[in-house]
Amino acid sequence: MSESQVHQDQEMQDKLKSLELEQRDEHSHTGRLIYWVGVLFALAHIYFNTLGTLSELWVSAIHFSGFALICALMVPAFKSSSARGRRWALTLDLAIGVVAIACTIYLILFEDALYDRGVNFITSDWIVSFVAIAIALELTRRTTGWFIPSLILVALTYVFWWGPYIDGIFGFAGLSLETVMFRSYFSSEGMFGSIARISWTYVFMFILFGAFLVKSGAGDFIIELSRCAAGRFVGGPGFVAVLGSGLMGSVSGSSVANTVSTGVITIPMMRKAGFPARFSAGVEAAASTGGQLMPPVMGAGAFIMASYTQIPYVEIIAVSTLPALLYFMSVGFYVRVEAMRSHAHAIELDTRSFGEVFKEGWHFLLPLAVLVALLIYGFTPTYAAGISILAVIVSSWLSKHPMKFRDILDALAQGSRNMATTAILLVAVGLVVNVVAMTGIGNTFSLMISEWSGGSLFIMLALVALASLILGMGLPVTAAYIVLATLSAPALYNLIAESHLIDLIMAGNLPEQAKVIFMLIDPEKYALLSAPMSQADATALIAQVPGDFKGQLLEQALNPTVLSAALLSAHMIIFWLSQDSNVTPPVCLTAFAAAAIAKTPPMSTGFMAWKLAKGLYIVPLLLAYTNFIGGETTDVLRIFVFALFGLYAFVGFMEGYLEGPLNIALRILSGVAALLMLWPHHNILIDSAGLVLFIGLFIYSRKARASSLSVA
Repeated sequence: MSESQVHQDQEMQDKLKSLELEQRDEHSHTGRLIYWVGVLFALAHIYFNTLGTLSELWVSAIHFSGFALICALMVPAFKSSSARGRRWALTLDLAIGVVAIACTIYLILFEDALYDRGVNFITSDWIVSFVAIAIALELTRRTTGWFIPSLILVALTYVFWWGPYIDGIFGFAGLSLETVMFRSYFSSEGMFGSIARISWTYVFMFILFGAFLVKSGAGDFIIELSRCAAGRFVGGPGFVAVLGSGLMGSVSGSSVANTVSTGVITIPMMRKAGFPARFSAGVEAAASTGGQLMPPVMGAGAFIMASYTQIPYVEIIAVSTLPALLYFMSVGFYVRVEAMRSHAHAIELDTRSFGEVFKEGWHFLLPLAVLVALLIYGFTPTYAAGISILAVIVSSWLSKHPMKFRDILDALAQGSRNMATTAILLVAVGLVVNVVAMTGIGNTFSLMISEWSGGSLFIMLALVALASLILGMGLPVTAAYIVLATLSAPALYNLIAESHLIDLIMAGNLPEQAKVIFMLIDPEKYALLSAPMSQADATALIAQVPGDFKGQLLEQALNPTVLSAALLSAHMIIFWLSQDSNVTPPVCLTAFAAAAIAKTPPMSTGFMAWKLAKGLYIVPLLLAYTNFIGGETTDVLRIFVFALFGLYAFVGFMEGYLEGPLNIALRILSGVAALLMLWPHHNILIDSAGLVLFIGLFIYSRKARASSLSVA
């Protein structure tokens, strides 16, 4: 083995250590303790989300302390080869968990006393708040590395220490350390703010729902159904990976977990069919990443998005379906092209028909149907998740392996284990979100990127994508979305809404109440607003409106539906771009997990996954520049259909291959066809021209390939 290969293998092993937490043996005393604490804690959360009446602050504190104990026991403080060293590590971890619980007990017992003193700290208040924050930082360091704890420390010290020493827009007068500690631990603003509430409600209940689905056998059914649906076609194993990983990822909400669980089946399957190893790993990584974009679960980000935007969760998952399908189809197009080029063949994956497999496992779809139905009928997501968990248990009784009491306990314990690191992460990130709220730095950052973009929506999208890539090197997807949404969503929302306003002004359809604002600013402009004008003039006109008036102008000019769609589009764009940390080198954990299974170089596998996941960048452009979200049904379907063919043409341009090889000229024509169908405009003739060009290239390449095969 060469030195470079040894280096690559070592790099892969290092990355996998960050993927797979070193969990203690579940059959040991510690493992059994984690198991039973997980069971009790899952039951407690079900109670909190259904019948409980405790204050949200107390529940958030209990949520943190319980998962602090589980996380500390799951991820040892240090590794030791000696029995004595392991005992010391276990003692330290257990002490951390017990101290976290003690801090929560103190908050509950002495909260009233703190307010009776006028929020004046005594020694015990200082100790408890410092220790609790230190535990959150340490456990976050264990599970995600140093980036997030460092970010939290920088944010907290900015408020009470070095903020006043900064000149310019980022200067901050500062708050006392006592105020910072109170808001960070004892109030519903910091560790136990809105992000923590989302964690113990939406996120945990749906992770628990996913654990029950997997335990009931639904995961095996999804993979088997995908095999029967796509396995016998040319390139079918690749389509099984796309379909199976997409469906599993929607349930699990974790791209890394999805890669590890389904990749052990799909990657060898693709290699057996003739796909290159690196391509097989890239497909699995790209498809698993898309699982967090696919309704109904969509990972933790969808619930945070619902909280940030105050848009119903059911509406978010409704508008997310077609964009998610575009993403998976774009990966599928790469699979088809590579199958034709590599002469990948169909393999017999299952002797049973699709109907037989569906008949045997149709009941696994009942919980998802119950979930969607309850959401549509207006029940809260937490209530819907709780009922759906019961539906999983009941539906399993229709299978050959019904869930028994032990299986239910296993699902409860596994749900808590799956949630532990996410819960600690979300609680810790709440400290950063609190600093942004206390200092107003979010508004400052939004104004700054608005100035950098110069009013250009495209430049702003590029800035957000760059920020997402940089944050993704140190932050998990959920944390990256929280930070980006807090800092950049307002500015992105304003630009998207302004683009709709520009369309109204260009058409001369600006409402009278909005014209009044322009009249107050410049009476000479009022007469111009009744007639159509060019885009440049409309943009220049809006640029003259002071920032204080722009919000009022948007509310007067655009109806609430359009504003809601603009807000959702802004958050959806950020949510999509936040996913690129899974597949974008140099830190792409999902791709590294797939590389470990395929035994391919991690970094080159990351670049392959990045190429296959180009939909993560193209679809957000559609969300920003078209009515893909919030438009009329016919308009949305038109955008979807032409974007579908546009993505196929884009793959042909990238690969130089459709049904057969494309020379340089034809490859450029394929890029032109993609541009015509994907570039935002409102002219169906341009879309149709692109579609006709693509169909011509498709037919030509197909005939050329058939001729070359017949000659051979």
